[in-house]
Amino acid sequence: MENSERAKQPVTIARDLAWSDITTALAAGWRDFAACPQYALAISAVYVLAGIGIAYALVTHGQVVWLVPAVACFPLIAPFTAVGIYEVSRRREAGLPIGWIHVLGALRGRGDDQIMGLGVIIFVIVAFWVILAHGIFYIFLAQAGLTTESLAMLWTPAGMTMLVVGGAVGAAIALFTFCLTVMSLPTLIDRDVDLITAMIASWKTVGFNKPVMLGWALLIAVALFLASIPAFLGLLVVLPVLGHASWHLYRRAIG
Repeated sequence: MENSERAKQPVTIARDLAWSDITTALAAGWRDFAACPQYALAISAVYVLAGIGIAYALVTHGQVVWLVPAVACFPLIAPFTAVGIYEVSRRREAGLPIGWIHVLGALRGRGDDQIMGLGVIIFVIVAFWVILAHGIFYIFLAQAGLTTESLAMLWTPAGMTMLVVGGAVGAAIALFTFCLTVMSLPTLIDRDVDLITAMIASWKTVGFNKPVMLGWALLIAVALFLASIPAFLGLLVVLPVLGHASWHLYRRAIG
């Protein structure tokens, strides 16, 4: 991966992000997607096929209620999934050639496995969420004698209580993951910094710009959820645009 001049500069974090930065980033993200759609479409297609496969397995085995926590995993792993999309935006911005060798090679970062290390952290967070989701299920549903064969059980008192508690826990985990990764992954792709420095920069960016960054987190969560409803097919467009937009928001936030 070619080094840029900014990769050698210290990490400085903007404290003045505005709502207009989000709309500007989304517009730039759409332009990147329109200019080089094949890379993001292929990456998001893997994401979509995985979602369809998981949904099919759950429905086939009478575990349809687990679709809810399964869909909740998507915002957790989306940043890591979008690493190749960030690289497309980085190269397009810098006027560098773009090819599959560059897009797939982005997972190695500068060759020191810092990005893969963050991927392991994300995997641990997802595994932790799955364990918690199982615990919440058994507390609120199994003890009430309800089954997982139909989503109708979610409208029972026990099911609705489970949704509230599970939603709160899931939202907290998703917010933690967002703060950890929203700027750290683009930083690791773009700059010669270590994993800890990148994660600290990500947390500081959110802390310095709470309203805008929390609004961005909410937008991502809602967009991914809605895009997952039509058999996950909406993710074919939503994930690429959000991925490209995340890169441009990073460029505005970290100088």
